[in-house]
Parts: sequence; C-alpha cells; structure tokens
Amino acid sequence: MPKTLELNRRHLMMGAGLAATAFAASGAQAYAETGSTAPDLSGKSVLITGCSSGFGRLGAEHYARLGAKVFATMRNLPRPEADELTALAASDGLDITVIEIDVTSDAQVEAGVAEALAEAGGSIDVLINNAGIAFAGPIEVQDMDATQLIFDTNVFGPQRMIRALLPAMRAAGSGQVFNVTSQLGRVIVPGYAHYSPTKFALEALSEQLAYETVTQGIEVTIIQPGGYPTEIWENQVALSATLKARLPDELLAAYPQMTAAMGADNGGGGGSTDPMDIPRNIAEIIAMPAGTRPLRRAVHPVSRPQEPINEVSARQQLAMLGNSPYGPMIKAVLD
Repeated sequence: MPKTLELNRRHLMMGAGLAATAFAASGAQAYAETGSTAPDLSGKSVLITGCSSGFGRLGAEHYARLGAKVFATMRNLPRPEADELTALAASDGLDITVIEIDVTSDAQVEAGVAEALAEAGGSIDVLINNAGIAFAGPIEVQDMDATQLIFDTNVFGPQRMIRALLPAMRAAGSGQVFNVTSQLGRVIVPGYAHYSPTKFALEALSEQLAYETVTQGIEVTIIQPGGYPTEIWENQVALSATLKARLPDELLAAYPQMTAAMGADNGGGGGSTDPMDIPRNIAEIIAMPAGTRPLRRAVHPVSRPQEPINEVSARQQLAMLGNSPYGPMIKAVLD
C-alpha cells in the first residue's frame, strides 16, 4: 500500500485498543487539570450501544461517574468485558446496568430496549448510538456479506435503536440522540471499503432526524471523531482478513496496493490521542440547556477537516430551505 495512503489512515481512523481503565483514570482528572467544572448528569438515564470497548466502554463509566443512570449494552453476553464493567459498578457504587443488545438483531434491540425502559421508569433521556465496525479494501472487493454486515451495524443498527426509543421520548416530550459517525463521514480515504459510505449515510439520517424531531423536544447531535486508538482497528483487521480469505486472487490482484495490507496489523492509528475526548464532549453536550445543543461536533485535538464542510452544509441548508415551510425546523436545529 502506498505510504501516503497508510499515513492518511493512521491520522484519520480509529486504531488499536488500549486499556480502557487507564483512559478513564486520566479522564477523571481532566476537569480538575483544566480548571473546568465537571458536567452534572444526575437524574439522566443514558443508553449506549457498543460498550464492550472503546468510546462506549469509556463513556459508560464516565457518565455514571457524573451521576447518570447508565445502560451499557453489548452483544454476545456473557463475556469478560460485561463482567468487568458490572464488577466496577458494584465496587465504585456506579449506576451501570449491562444489557445484551446486538444492534443487527431486531429481537435483541426490542428486548434490550424494553428492559432498559422498564428499569428507567418508562423513558430514556439519552441514546448514544456508538456501535460500529470497519473493513479495509476497495469497494469492488467488498462482497455482499461484508457490505450487508457493515451497513447492518453502522446504519441499520442506529435506525433500529432510534425506532425502539423514540416513542418513549416523544411521550416524555424530551430526549437526546447522539450518533457517533466519523470525520470519514464527511471526507474520504480511498481503500477503506464501506466505512465512509455508512458514515455518510448515518450523517444524513441524523440530520434529517434532527429536523423531524426538534418540535417534539428531541434533539440530535452527530459526534465526528478523528483518529483515536480504540479496538475498532484490531477488529477491522480480523474482519478484513476473513473477507480477504474468501476473495478470488484475480480480484485482489486488480487492486494490489489496496488489498496487500487487508487483514494485516500495521500498527493502527490514533497515535497518542485520548479516546476520553469523546465521552467528555458528549457529557458536556448532554448538560447543555435544551435548544442550545449543536447538530454536529468534530472531535480531535488536531485533525478536523470536516469542520469547513459542516459550516458550508449548514449555510446551504438554510439558504435552500430557511424561508420555506420547512424553515422553522431547519432554523431550530441550525441557528
């Protein structure tokens, strides 16, 4: 693979996993070190997908330490990650309940959301759609099994969760939905399969949802991480290796520079960035007064190439529809 492409990936994509507890510990000191006040999430109920690792695992602990009642969901229970989080909650007095949800399963989404709603008293304040996967390789080598899996996880999974939780939010007249996309939901690195297509789709789904629910007291925020060292990278390596093993040699040979590294661990990406940036930004937005929360937030200490795109997109959306019958919805979200 060309060195320039590899470097772009390393700077733009989330990478190999590091210990979640180390980041959580450093994150607990961050507010004091910066002289800022920690958000108070007392009384908030938060449901998060993809909590076995990465932003989801860090967020579950962080929001609970800020006072929230957290429903940390993950697939394939029982598993050690669930046991560790449950033990931590018990030892530290955190209100965290682990629930099994595979976002690709209609039945598990329905059952898991019903369990959380029952324990929360009928309504969830905040949904964080965090679960996601990635593949490597050019578009042509993504067979339909890989294509269906990534869209089912990254796009249809959030849609399942949204449809399961919105009725209760509407009944309550309030709620927040966070969809974790990526800077690669606005810009594209060639050779990274359907990751950008799914994140572009989730960006559009999120923005449309924001306009449609703002008059019902439900706000939507799109979180756009840059490169962070989380387990999505090593998971991508395994998924890409499995895909590569079932592809014909002649197809792989058609894109030699992009397929050579499929399934190989080249060190991941994210460098020394702190994945706690994502939970801290989400917590800050949760604590904002209703009506002041942003539609999009780019999160990375250095690389935020999507910000100009976000700005021009908002301007053009207002120019196109601001004075139309849709204007009040558009202005309520973007102004």
